[in-house]
Amino acid sequence: MLAGIVGYNRLVMPGRPAWTQASDDALLAEFSGPPSLENHSQVMALFHSLADSKTEGVKNLHPAYCSLLVVYDPPRWLPKDLIRTLEHAACNPAPEPPPAPRRIDVPVCCDAPFAPDLEPIAAAAGLTLEAAVARLASAAYHVAFLGFAPGFPYLLGLPPELAAPRLERPRIRVPAGSLGIAGAQAGIYPAETPGGWRLIGRTPLRLFDASRDPMSLLLPGDEVRFSLIDARRFEELSGL
Repeated sequence: MLAGIVGYNRLVMPGRPAWTQASDDALLAEFSGPPSLENHSQVMALFHSLADSKTEGVKNLHPAYCSLLVVYDPPRWLPKDLIRTLEHAACNPAPEPPPAPRRIDVPVCCDAPFAPDLEPIAAAAGLTLEAAVARLASAAYHVAFLGFAPGFPYLLGLPPELAAPRLERPRIRVPAGSLGIAGAQAGIYPAETPGGWRLIGRTPLRLFDASRDPMSLLLPGDEVRFSLIDARRFEELSGL
């Protein structure tokens, strides 16, 4: 069954995704090219179109940098029939436009205790600490998707000079709220976990709360700005 649809749609017009079967109950729509805001905009446009279509038997939609995973009910659909239905839905969007991106300010403290990897990243980029922090705070970020841990946002928009590889040896404990860099991407740890991203700051905000609606503070499609705070303000906000 899988072989019949692998590569389906790979030769169609540019801007449309290639469909493959990811598992017995999931299809993957992939847009060609590297992770970018342009590619992710296509992913989110497809996400909203399919969400609005409310196709029977589609259980969940999971966006990523350049792809959208569609989880469905196998007894309800043959993969090729579902792909045709989803493509029709994508070409016939709902009359209401998708919601405008939310703009969220995230306070971040980049003082040394909260940013153990900032100094070597700044040095590698030929920047002072002050200049590196200014670059970090001046950029606009875009939540591409959530993953790794509940509420962990993967962010597009990191200034390229601040890109840095993961640590060779992950830390056993990364504090909740830590802002990290891995390659050209940034992310924020919502809870204390092991992790190998390079830490450049920390926010006092609670990114994930199972009793909250929505549970995640940041959602795919959100626009994020970092506002700089000092350690005293961090402690004040931590108590809220």
